Amino acid sequence: MIRGLKESDIEQIHELGNKLFPNFSKVNNFTFIEKNRFIKVLVYEENEIIKGFLMFTELDETIDILDIIVKSEFRNKNIASCLMDYMISNLKDSVKLLTLEVRKSNKPAILLYKKFGFEIVNVRKKYYSDGEDALLMGRRLEK
Repeated sequence: MIRGLKESDIEQIHELGNKLFPNFSKVNNFTFIEKNRFIKVLVYEENEIIKGFLMFTELDETIDILDIIVKSEFRNKNIASCLMDYMISNLKDSVKLLTLEVRKSNKPAILLYKKFGFEIVNVRKKYYSDGEDALLMGRRLEK
């Protein structure tokens, strides 16, 4: 089931995020996020276990995907695709552009985004703290 974030999800979301990014909890204050009308979190849950989530900012005409994280044991089971499809299917009519940054080395994520019509539009040199470049990807929507 895909749904919005609930306060009771925060512990599982932090645990999942911290496995991939050691400072995830410090960067993502979910008390703030819950109150911020621009930040949205979609949760993929089965049997009360959060298997993945998608976090994005939603402005009038632009969506910026911040994170899409799936627990390692549930990867390659279409969870990320389901989250992306759900988000795209439920966009406001005013949204015209989707954007995101992804590590240049993250081939599975790049393939996922390309599957959803994203294209590489720029490279952000040394974007990540370890010096790795980020690919800026975007998708224009026609409505």
